[in-house]
Amino acid sequence: MKRKIHHIVYLPIALFIICSACESLLDVDPSDTFSTISYWKTEEHALAGITGCYNALSSWRSMDHFMEYDMITSNCMPYNESNGTQAIGKGEHLSITPLIESLWGACYRGIGRTNTFLDNVTRCAMDENLKNRLIGEAKFLRAFYYFNLADKFGGVPLITEAPDAEKHADLPRNTKEAVVEQILKDLTEAAPVLSVSYSSADMGRATKGAALALKARVLLYNGRWNEAAEAAQAVMDLGVYELFNNYRYFFSEDNKHNKEVIFNVESAEPDFTQGFDNTIFTLNRPAPLKELVDKYQMTDGKSIDESPLYDPENPYENRDPRLHYSITVVGYPYNGRLIAPNNVVTTGFGVKKYTSFKDDTTIPIPTRSAFNIILIRYAEVLLTYAEARNEFNGPDESVYKAINQVRSRTGVAMPNIPEGLTKEAMREAIRLERRIELTFEGIYYSDILRWKTAEIENNGAMHNASGIPIVERKFDPDKHYLWPIPYNQILQNPNLVQNPKWD
Repeated sequence: MKRKIHHIVYLPIALFIICSACESLLDVDPSDTFSTISYWKTEEHALAGITGCYNALSSWRSMDHFMEYDMITSNCMPYNESNGTQAIGKGEHLSITPLIESLWGACYRGIGRTNTFLDNVTRCAMDENLKNRLIGEAKFLRAFYYFNLADKFGGVPLITEAPDAEKHADLPRNTKEAVVEQILKDLTEAAPVLSVSYSSADMGRATKGAALALKARVLLYNGRWNEAAEAAQAVMDLGVYELFNNYRYFFSEDNKHNKEVIFNVESAEPDFTQGFDNTIFTLNRPAPLKELVDKYQMTDGKSIDESPLYDPENPYENRDPRLHYSITVVGYPYNGRLIAPNNVVTTGFGVKKYTSFKDDTTIPIPTRSAFNIILIRYAEVLLTYAEARNEFNGPDESVYKAINQVRSRTGVAMPNIPEGLTKEAMREAIRLERRIELTFEGIYYSDILRWKTAEIENNGAMHNASGIPIVERKFDPDKHYLWPIPYNQILQNPNLVQNPKWD
């Protein structure tokens, strides 16, 4: 008998038992278990099934595969070795590193659920338009899960049907190119049947804009510049998204459904909440590094090395406002008091982004909060367009317009990018803007991998606010641009060929 693949071959029928619709499902079928034959009959079954597909995003809600990735880069670091994040940053990770195993498992869990849904939902008696929309949602989610695998591991086993141990247990890896084509196929098919927006009851579902924006990201990450620019332009042309006018509180619970959000993982009291407010004060995780802080420009749009506004005695004055919107700095107010060194013991900096606190008002530290993890937002789409268009055609007027929209948003008001830049100079400006605008959003690690700059940036000492080296990053360009296939997968399936240098 063939072995089962851990997480890949996972029959997810049991997930429907815990979905929100389950109590009423028990009225339909009095048995306490469901088979694929008895389950897929009604609209209620279909809605519960797609809920299970979304629930596989729980690892992103917990930030394991979101902010954790920034802690691998020179943006920030964890205070301890939890999850193996620090090990990856130091080039000491293995095929048994927890964060690596977790991503593989979370993605294939989601893929198994979406495949089961797609193979069976057509049997449900329900409105055809709703059914088609749910199919689009499942294809979007499957594309999202496969994108995360391809981004970190390269080629992986490509499975597009419900899990079957006899058929799937010994599958080899497909090429990354084949996986990317399947991702793009799913997103292309999903976009036309997805809604542009939803009522409050359906917030968090994949939209047409989400499918197009993820497609733009996939194309960008794979160097398909013109197609990426066209996909980003399609999101812009929808006319439903705009930059939120308060960068500091874009990520707050009160503003979690603002017009900049394209796709997020929903949180809600009391079952799906975050402990980030509490964690950032008690554990200082993540801890921003000086390497990131020094990259924030002065308010004149120049670097700290070039601007006459920079004062080494007051290094955090006259800086890009996003510095103080995103990062707590010793000597500056936060939660109604001045930040002291013992508040940010790891690096001398703390993360302000995602927190509930204001600078001038003291509130109790909440145990839990319910802000949403925002996985795709409009600012990224604008920067995707700018990068892709610049790489394809150079810095034309549309490139300047896209990047300057991000810089000039209300409350940020940074100067426009200087006119007359070369393609290479604009490339550097866009890369810096992505780093600053999207910091702590889990994107920068993927950026330095695809730009092939990780071997430079992630090699050497990282520093605290005082300029003291506190962690050493190591990156082997012959090995670390791909993560290793988890050891337990290789052990169970000998046809999985390990990535180079990881044997």
